[in-house]
Amino acid sequence: MTSPANDVILSAQGLTKRFAGFVAVNGVNLDVRRGSIHALIGPNGAGKTTCFNLLTKFLQPSAGCIRFNGRDITRMSPAAIAHMGVIRSFQISAVFPQLTVLENVRVALQRRQRGDSFDFWRSEKVLAELDGDALHRVEEVGLVDYATSQAGDLSYGRKRALEIATTLALEPEMMLLDEPMAGMAQEDVTRISALIRRISAKRTILMVEHNLSVVADLSDRITVLARGEVLAEGSYDEVSKDPQVVEAYIGGGHE
Repeated sequence: MTSPANDVILSAQGLTKRFAGFVAVNGVNLDVRRGSIHALIGPNGAGKTTCFNLLTKFLQPSAGCIRFNGRDITRMSPAAIAHMGVIRSFQISAVFPQLTVLENVRVALQRRQRGDSFDFWRSEKVLAELDGDALHRVEEVGLVDYATSQAGDLSYGRKRALEIATTLALEPEMMLLDEPMAGMAQEDVTRISALIRRISAKRTILMVEHNLSVVADLSDRITVLARGEVLAEGSYDEVSKDPQVVEAYIGGGHE
């Protein structure tokens, strides 16, 4: 989805993180446009994981400011920004291996309705009222044929799809995906890539991803980090031809 250049949903200015004197992220400026798929990439040691942890509030910055929809979220907790609609998939979303696919999504729906109190002792009748919405989420990620299967029996790629379904159940305005293709066979990569493209039609996505073919295929905009700083930013065509980016990847390799 194309967005106006000035329609920024998530913004970081001067984002910095120091660990006992070591500067892992140094003065990063980042604007994520509403309705876009934005990728954060870089060679080994670039600081992208630390930057991602700062943006999702799993780490507090040493300096700088983060805003979501114009609101300062710099000192907020992951739970607080989740309530605002910023959800980090594969970290916050819970997948319980002994529950069925449908039950896993229903748990996420309970969380959305009741905050951090799941209240598992509610009656089956009340819980069954959530099944229609849960089934819709299961269908949305292509798992309807596995709705009654235990989550622990799913393939790795389908478990990732289920994690996306539980995230969608929280109705995020913005999803932050942490290495969504990590460890996947090509068949699963193709399936999850198509899923990400489909769900991006109604929400903004920021992802850290090492599979550059996926990045090229999905991303509207890419930010390249190196040594904790922004090395380049733009479309895949633009950053892939940047001599500094080419040198950073050839010299440092990539994860």
